[in-house]
Amino acid sequence: MLDSGSAVALSPIETSKRLAAYTAVDHHVKPEHTTIGIGSGSTVPYVVERIVQQGVEANKNRVFIPTGFQSKLLIIEAGLNLGDVDEFPSIDVTIDGADEVDKDLNCIKGGGACHLREKVLAEAAKTFIVVADYRKNSEYLGTTWAPGVPIEVVPVAYVRVLRHLKEVLGSPNATLRMALKKAGPVVTDNGNFVIDAPFDREKMMNSSKVLTQIKLLTGVVEVGLFCGMAKAAYFGNQDGTVAIRRADGTMEQVVAMQ
Repeated sequence: MLDSGSAVALSPIETSKRLAAYTAVDHHVKPEHTTIGIGSGSTVPYVVERIVQQGVEANKNRVFIPTGFQSKLLIIEAGLNLGDVDEFPSIDVTIDGADEVDKDLNCIKGGGACHLREKVLAEAAKTFIVVADYRKNSEYLGTTWAPGVPIEVVPVAYVRVLRHLKEVLGSPNATLRMALKKAGPVVTDNGNFVIDAPFDREKMMNSSKVLTQIKLLTGVVEVGLFCGMAKAAYFGNQDGTVAIRRADGTMEQVVAMQ
């Protein structure tokens, strides 16, 4: 885990991630919360860091549910109590990162290929909160996240799903995600493949429809579109502030606590 007390100075991007994570934890992880979902991505280590700063007494009776291998390690390394969504199907609050968030708090998630479990924990949470740096804050999905919508698919069906995405659903550049340091495709924690499917602006303006169309394809396990799920999104800015977008349409910019 990253140490806020380290002598190593954080880059501006890392500082903005920490601002977003710290503010979200301060606002949403309260003493009465005993089950907390921990998401995935580069902003999440700061979420765990801030939770640890709440103290041993605050955390001793809490259980933390991970969305994947990364968050599981963060929980264990921090000395927090590890749980599983099978044991705790109702979660007080889940805090997770995002690859992009639009003005209505719809999110693209799955750049790290964890979006199936991320969605399970988001749906299980009474409150689902997104944290990110300012680069992920968009008017429309697909503005800054170029790879497209991540789609987890069972291996036996990927060729057919890929063809349908290209020829029917309007994503001609959909591709099977390939591993960077080994031959072959990326394999998820669930043993599946991931397809990245970019769509044009017009289609992404109705992301719920895109989600439904993809989800109905046989062989698709989960789609990295999180529509109408987040209660709020926190974006760390370069000037030391945090922009907050809420599901009720309100927006706020606050000076973050370091």
